[in-house]
Amino acid sequence: MKKFLSLIVLISSIANAQFSVKGTMTPPEDSDWVMLHKLQGIKPKYISNATIQFDTIAVGSDKQVLGKFAFELPSDTEPGVYRATYRTKGAGFVDFIFNKENVEFIFNPKYPEQSIVFTTSRENKLYSEYLELYAKAQNKVNEHQMEYLKNPSKDVKKAYKREIGNLEDLQEKYENKSEGMLSNNFIKASQRYNTSGVVDEMTEYVSETVDNFFEYVDFDNKALYNSSFLIDKVNYFVFLLNYSDDQVTQQKLHKESIEKVMEIISNKKVKKEIIEFLATSFTDKRNSEIVDWLFTEFYDKLSNKDDAFKTKKLDQLSVSVGRDAPDFSWKEADQEYKLSELSDGENYLLIFWSTACPHCTREIPEVHEFMKDFSTTSVVSFAIENDDVEFNKFKERLGGWHNVMGTHPEYKFDNEVVKKYKIDATPTYFVLDQNKKIIAIPNTIDDVHKFFENLEKIK
Repeated sequence: MKKFLSLIVLISSIANAQFSVKGTMTPPEDSDWVMLHKLQGIKPKYISNATIQFDTIAVGSDKQVLGKFAFELPSDTEPGVYRATYRTKGAGFVDFIFNKENVEFIFNPKYPEQSIVFTTSRENKLYSEYLELYAKAQNKVNEHQMEYLKNPSKDVKKAYKREIGNLEDLQEKYENKSEGMLSNNFIKASQRYNTSGVVDEMTEYVSETVDNFFEYVDFDNKALYNSSFLIDKVNYFVFLLNYSDDQVTQQKLHKESIEKVMEIISNKKVKKEIIEFLATSFTDKRNSEIVDWLFTEFYDKLSNKDDAFKTKKLDQLSVSVGRDAPDFSWKEADQEYKLSELSDGENYLLIFWSTACPHCTREIPEVHEFMKDFSTTSVVSFAIENDDVEFNKFKERLGGWHNVMGTHPEYKFDNEVVKKYKIDATPTYFVLDQNKKIIAIPNTIDDVHKFFENLEKIK
């Protein structure tokens, strides 16, 4: 009877077993919270949150502060890739595989991806080990290829083939070691395409790399989809691998790389999320040309498209390069003006600023001085103010410009024109052509200067 009761207790404890996820930050973050999500495509599912506990330990004669957090997961927790987020902006998270085992790791929150070390979890240890060894082996292959391009020789050819063999052996070894594990999906997809022998020209090397970048990536794989793997691959391919300093060439490369991605994705759900990721990325960069093209060429043709998503992105791009500048009116010395009707310049520089912004009051006079060299450009200065007292004093220093003031009875940034232009910081610059179409949005005063210098060279 006692044995029977003991068996029941044992079975019950196994059925209610929990798994733990423990993280140690060194040094810790300033915040005291961590959230846990399960990755599901590009839309993570919230699981839980935890409080960071701070601890001080002695390291020799010094003291070191650690931040520790822990999550308890029930026995029926789904295997997959999970994310521990400790910051709302930037790279403030760590991803890990959970597959019915405890997970423990240590990391530096400033450099999470580069610093993370798993102390518990067979899955994560194996995958981390594979990534480290594969990167070293791939670097040797790359070095021999680059060496051959500079100094072709039979010895380099042999060395390249030898390293390719080592890389293939390493891949096979870790695919076998991870058989039946969740990490096997990522190990198979992480390998890189390499030619069997060295190539003779750099253009051929680049072409082979680009054409075969997704050789081992299965966009139908559920494990890859429910992680950041596919998004990270596409992001690297579109924004880093296909790069040019020339803006016209860059736009062409963006389109070509996206077309390549769209060709190899057949899964409608995955294709929709990849397009939405790209549309969001290009919206953040205010690249309306690519966003418009993405919607027209791909998104609008999906049977599962989200019209609300498209409307939101296009609204965010209402003020971007390629769009008509939102119109507004003002009065100067009892004369009415309208932006769309101005005809006193070949180009226009529109500046949103404020006398309450110390950075602006230093920068705007500088702009006024160097813009004297560009007489064919008319400047419209829009001051965002609570009242006209300081504005009336300051505008006396800005002769030759159209000086406009915008205000609001409750909050000056709620001014109708300010909201149309989506201004959330000052100064903000827009360059318009003769037809008041936005042709550039310089980030800094230096960017403004460079733009007009280049414009003069073109002329």
